[in-house]
Amino acid sequence: MKIVAALGGNALLRRGETMSAAVQRTNVRRAAAAIAALIGEGHKVVVTHGNGPQVGLLALQSAAGPPDSRFPLDVLGAESEGMIGYLIEQELGNFLPEGAMVATLLTQTLVDPWDPAFQRPEKPIGPVYGEAEAKQLEKERGWTLARDGKGWRRVVASPEPLEILETRVISLLVDQNVTVICAGGGGIPVVERETGDFIGIEAVIDKDRVSALLARQLGADMLLLLTDVDGVYVDFGKDKARRLGRISAKELATHDFAAGSMGPKVDAAASFVLTTGRPAGIGRLEDAAAILSGRAGTIVEIA
Repeated sequence: MKIVAALGGNALLRRGETMSAAVQRTNVRRAAAAIAALIGEGHKVVVTHGNGPQVGLLALQSAAGPPDSRFPLDVLGAESEGMIGYLIEQELGNFLPEGAMVATLLTQTLVDPWDPAFQRPEKPIGPVYGEAEAKQLEKERGWTLARDGKGWRRVVASPEPLEILETRVISLLVDQNVTVICAGGGGIPVVERETGDFIGIEAVIDKDRVSALLARQLGADMLLLLTDVDGVYVDFGKDKARRLGRISAKELATHDFAAGSMGPKVDAAASFVLTTGRPAGIGRLEDAAAILSGRAGTIVEIA
């Protein structure tokens, strides 16, 4: 099977963990073991990943320097894509047999410059702050911060992905049995000018939506959205919480899910299933192989 496997934030950094290189490498090693197991079963895997904490940290580091040395979010997104891709590529290579080919590809994602998301930033990036510190950052740096759990995080525009510009390159690599790591952090957001050339724009695209788009463009047999919970729950956090096993995309749409956590994954899974007729799975990173075989997680199907 050809699989697009999207690694959630837990692949690099769990909530409350220190944003250190050592912690991130340890978590990447867990992710690499799960992906290597899929490849070991004979599947062709394309790996995508989030970058919210990392791109936010890079933005903080950039803002700490002189004003003329600050980089925009598209450049910082490219930096995070290279940094995270390097960690995944190296650790994955350590699990795979000698001769296995792995490549990280910087990926550009086309968006509409008039997307309404630019008027309502909602994508959280970077560390969690207390309320007083958040208000100070809004005042000093002109950032928009919003509540995220018990704290506050910077939020930025997250426009709808329209096209992944490097899809043909990714497809060529996959056909040559290369495990490709791409579309990190949703890809580098770019817009097309009237002249037909491309330029980056300030945004961070949702990784799950881009993963669904990539899976469609590549003709993937399945989309895996891997996170730190064992599936999709209705009434999550309540006594009557119930995990969904197999469910149709249409039935899934009758439930409501948190916009900042499970919501994007559910929307991405349903979108892929409804447009391709092929299944999507949502569940724990460690259960990747079991989700693929239908023994774990939530499996979203056409009917």
